[in-house]
Amino acid sequence: MCNTGNFAGSKWVLAVVFGLAVAGCAVAPPKPADEIVKERSQARWDLMVSGDLDKAYGYFSPSTRATMSLAGFKSRVKAGFWKAVKVDKVECSSADRCEVSATIDYDYRGMRVKTPHRETWIRDESNWWLLGK
Repeated sequence: MCNTGNFAGSKWVLAVVFGLAVAGCAVAPPKPADEIVKERSQARWDLMVSGDLDKAYGYFSPSTRATMSLAGFKSRVKAGFWKAVKVDKVECSSADRCEVSATIDYDYRGMRVKTPHRETWIRDESNWWLLGK
C-alpha cells in the first residue's frame, strides 16, 4: 500500500525549497553603477564598430535625442571608421554621473592607431545614458 502522507510532506518541502530559491534571486543586490555603465558603454561601442548606428543612437540620453535626430547623428559619424573599442574604466563622481575612459582603434594611412576617448554617462529615467556633445 502507498503511504500518501510522506508524499504530501515531500511536496511541501519541495515547495519551501523552491520558494526560498526564488526569494533569494529576488533580493540579489543590484549591480554597481560603474558596472552598468561599463556594460552599456561597451555595448554601444560594439554597435558603432559593427556599423549599427540606429541601435547605437538609442544609447544617447533622452535630452540628447530631443536635440539631435538620428539623421543628424548619422551625418556626424563615419560608419566603419572604428576597428575596435575597449572600455578601460568607469569613474562615477556621483550617483547620477559617470566618466568613461576607452581606447579606440582605427586605421590611419595604413597604420593601426589607438587613441584615448572620454565620454560622460548620466542616470535619467531609471537608466544610464550617453550624454551627447
